[in-house]
Amino acid sequence: MTRLPSAKIRDSLEQRIVEGELGIGKRLDEAELSAHYGVSRTPVREALQRLAESGLAEHLPRRGTFVSAPSLSELVEMFEVMAELECMAVRLATRRATNADIDALTESNEACRAAFEAGDTKRYYELNATVHRQIYKMSGNSFLAAEAQRLHDRLRPFRRLQLRVRGRMGESMDEHNIILAAIRDGDVQKAIDTMRNHITILGERFNDLVSGFNLLMGQNNKDKPS
Repeated sequence: MTRLPSAKIRDSLEQRIVEGELGIGKRLDEAELSAHYGVSRTPVREALQRLAESGLAEHLPRRGTFVSAPSLSELVEMFEVMAELECMAVRLATRRATNADIDALTESNEACRAAFEAGDTKRYYELNATVHRQIYKMSGNSFLAAEAQRLHDRLRPFRRLQLRVRGRMGESMDEHNIILAAIRDGDVQKAIDTMRNHITILGERFNDLVSGFNLLMGQNNKDKPS
């Protein structure tokens, strides 16, 4: 039996939920998923646990695991906290980055650019996460890096959903370029201001998130027991 890592199964399930294939309330049966992915139940069980941590699944004792989602207000609150954590990380990173750090970040940003120019949203999303993870590490604060990564992981599917909005990937790439230049130049305020705009969901970006969230919540929920 071919073993598919639990992280890849989680990524696949996230995408299937966001795209509407697995609706809110859908029961996530371990046996069915094991057969679908051609793996044992262990990586599926691990993937479902990680999915529950992100709020996209809920385990009900003696009933099973079901597709779920945080409320819109909870989602907005999480993005507010995410913006502040990212701003703190980029502030420290701009002050503490070494030349080696900047070179590595530049390389990752160029990989993002290649994915953007190829129109590969999935690849761009993966590389975008790498860029942010590098900035957390560059902050030199391991506690901040761990907390930022934890919330980043929880918001993964919703950040992915945002990148599907027409033109958003290009905006994201432009913001990356400005953040990188600010870090390279030691311009702390520019790095903070751009990162806050990069993460914060206001105006049209908020409306886009609401639209995507409503689409997600409008999916079939008949499978979830009352």
